Amino acid sequence: MGQTYARIEGRIRAFIEEQPVFFTATAPLAADGHVNLSPKGRKGTLVVVDELTLAYLDFGGSGAETIAHVRENGRITLMWCAFGGPPKVLRVHGQGEAVFRDDPRWEEYVRYFAGADGAAARAVIVVRAGRISDACGFAVPFMDYREERTQHAEHFGRKTDEEFAAYCERKPHVGSSLDGLPALPLPLPARTDRPV
Repeated sequence: MGQTYARIEGRIRAFIEEQPVFFTATAPLAADGHVNLSPKGRKGTLVVVDELTLAYLDFGGSGAETIAHVRENGRITLMWCAFGGPPKVLRVHGQGEAVFRDDPRWEEYVRYFAGADGAAARAVIVVRAGRISDACGFAVPFMDYREERTQHAEHFGRKTDEEFAAYCERKPHVGSSLDGLPALPLPLPARTDRPV
């Protein structure tokens, strides 16, 4: 039987921090808009900021649906599954906000990811939890985690910040979503912090 939790603490926080992958789900307000579901990984790119707040690095490489949706309406759900150990699915329903490179809070948030390889970081998505709940996870299969994939960090690690900004401008559905919503503000501001 699933439970709800008032805060991200104790075993709930430990569970989040132990998982090598999580998923984000967002949607536009329009009934015919595209719902977005994305897998997220890369060690050290998700942090529990406090008992009701999480943050993760948003990377270039694909579109910017999550950014567009949180800019429009803020709704976001994060989900983790236990692929090993006791079965569990954990969801955090909340309000998301994209903190961009030119936001005065950028340096404050990007410091949380000092141990991560942050090549191609274009935003920090901050999520304030409104509902924290788990479910049994009995139908989730066992899978073994082997290792991190390095291709994304290696590919973008070879680009200068200027080359990455140019890449973002050329990529479809980065400046606007599939449904035409404003997404990543372009041109991409230069990073002023020490790249993580």
